[in-house]
Amino acid sequence: MKIAIVGTGYVGLVTGACLADTANHVTCIDIDKKKVDLLKDGKVPFYEPGLDELVKKNVVEQRLFFTTSYDEAIPEADITFIAVNTPPRDDGHVNLDFVQNAARAIGKRLKRYQVIAMKSTAPVGTCELVRNIILQETSQNVDFDVISNPEFLKEGAAIDDFLRPNRVIIGLASERPLKLIKDLYIPFMRRGERFIVMDIRSTELTKYVANAMLATRISFMNEISNLCEKIGANIDYVRRGIGSDPRIGPDFLYPGLGYGGSCLPKDVKGLIQFGLENNQTLKILQAVHEINQRQPGRLIDKIINHFDGKDKLKGLQFTLWGLAFKAKTDDIREAPAQFIIQTLLDHDVRVQAFDPVAEENMKAVFAQVNYHDNAYNALVGSHALIIATEWNDFRNPDFQRMKNVMKSPVIFDGRNLYNVEKMREFNFSYYRFGYAS
Repeated sequence: MKIAIVGTGYVGLVTGACLADTANHVTCIDIDKKKVDLLKDGKVPFYEPGLDELVKKNVVEQRLFFTTSYDEAIPEADITFIAVNTPPRDDGHVNLDFVQNAARAIGKRLKRYQVIAMKSTAPVGTCELVRNIILQETSQNVDFDVISNPEFLKEGAAIDDFLRPNRVIIGLASERPLKLIKDLYIPFMRRGERFIVMDIRSTELTKYVANAMLATRISFMNEISNLCEKIGANIDYVRRGIGSDPRIGPDFLYPGLGYGGSCLPKDVKGLIQFGLENNQTLKILQAVHEINQRQPGRLIDKIINHFDGKDKLKGLQFTLWGLAFKAKTDDIREAPAQFIIQTLLDHDVRVQAFDPVAEENMKAVFAQVNYHDNAYNALVGSHALIIATEWNDFRNPDFQRMKNVMKSPVIFDGRNLYNVEKMREFNFSYYRFGYAS
């Protein structure tokens, strides 16, 4: 099958590489020539485990192509995926400029029946908008269908999510494109079909609601962890107690610095705004957002309390382990580490940092931070360690070595990685979320 994909960001590139790996002819379009040239050489401009190998393999096999030209991809495509960025505006609305530009470019080049599939996360009604734009731009009487086909990829596990999907949701206005889209995905469903077919508006909303529910679970547990600290309860026991209930389950119940990245913050705010536009105040989601916004500040409060006031922070040196918003990615968008670094710098704290893959991205934001290529080197001379990302690299360190190089044995753990008994064994002052001490 011939596939065109507009956009070579996280979603577009993962989609393109995985579809090419099942012997489809995939051409990815991007307006950024520098990025396209990198991809032609098999170089992926961001970190996602396994993606660079998959891209290189399919470029070599001549199944995966990259171009800046719509003319090279659109006219002969059977299915075109729109996978461009949909960033938030300052007022919470979703910016659909890239989606509309893609729709115009596609409409100008349609030569025969084609399915246009929306992969980008966009508000309810976007598929209808895309259809209307294409109709305006199409110079010939060419038939086409616009469908909604949202992605459910986790950063750090995107390849596996695509190759072994737990569901593929398809939003349709007619039955005509259904067989074509099912034929495309069926190679990934060897253990049984997992298609969910519905109307387009329900599909568009489902993507937002899924991310909003995940964000709600995180913020809910952060609220409960705050209560645990007040009353002397143990959040880990509470989490395990409720997570063992099959109606609840254990996922996304870990307290800490909150959620970040390119999806959950944007989609929660986008759904709140969409509700307001339809005279529906989504009070739970407003609370979810507010709780998440204040979580990094709670860690700062623990730091200030330990050092007896913000004035005492001036001239101290702190080390951050972890810069990405989560492990197995170099994505620093909405990462709690950004808030923490900025606040420490505002208090004249010298900041050192280590992250296995996100260092270069954070350098572009905070050039004044002293970055290291080794976690222990980053600790030398520091008055405290802050853990901001749950990388496996940080889960079982050499605590004696840490203590030997630090000026004071203090850990502020934003991800609750360590056992408190071990911390006492090494005489660390240890602060975490959801515990009385």
